[in-house]
Amino acid sequence: MKLKNNIKNILLILAGSLSLGLGIIGIFLPLLPTTPLLLLAAYCYLKSSEKLYNRLINSKRLGPYIKNYMEYKVVSKKAKYSAMILLWVSLIVSIVLFDNIYIRLLLLSVGIGVSIHMLSLKTE
Repeated sequence: MKLKNNIKNILLILAGSLSLGLGIIGIFLPLLPTTPLLLLAAYCYLKSSEKLYNRLINSKRLGPYIKNYMEYKVVSKKAKYSAMILLWVSLIVSIVLFDNIYIRLLLLSVGIGVSIHMLSLKTE
């Protein structure tokens, strides 16, 4: 039984770490959904490692975003607008660079979907 719990904890820590890594990459690459990935990392750490969970939640950079979203379902105005600007700048650059109409339409669709989601979030 203890071995089963250890394996479960290891898998949750790995999933949380992968999610955290992708979430951090998502800060710079707008096609990755940063907030859901950070929330998944927090959940995985909560279920497997109190130390990693506390470290993430108390992180100077990421902690406030996770806490605000988890507790109040809000994001800061700065985070919302920074994400929107970064999203559209990188999408426009990508759309210009890709010559394939289907990729351009996919990028545009993702941008619209992410924008709708971001604008629907409450602002603190």
